[in-house]
Amino acid sequence: MKKEINSKIAIVINRNGMGEAPQELSHLLIKNYLGLLLSEEHIPSYICMYADGVKFACKGSHVIEELSLLEKAGSKIIICKTCLAFNNLLDNIAAGSVGTMMDIIDVQHNSTKVITL
Repeated sequence: MKKEINSKIAIVINRNGMGEAPQELSHLLIKNYLGLLLSEEHIPSYICMYADGVKFACKGSHVIEELSLLEKAGSKIIICKTCLAFNNLLDNIAAGSVGTMMDIIDVQHNSTKVITL
């Protein structure tokens, strides 16, 4: 099924997991969330990653498959360059594109709904 892009929705991933929970559970929750997004008819236009959230877009992440499929379906994934550099991860990107905080701010300004996980 072809996915439709919801051009006014942006998702923010800014932590190494989803919710306040033990890491194993928070990782399971984000994997489930991204997988469920893929099963929906509409997907978000943007997924912005900063702070510890950038780690999910790097080699070895347990959600690379889901992020790659969302990107292939049309979601644009923007990963904070400053955060990648801080974590020494600039050479480990497996999904998405490196961007600046200004790129993320632009997405937030142009979205009618920003969902922070």
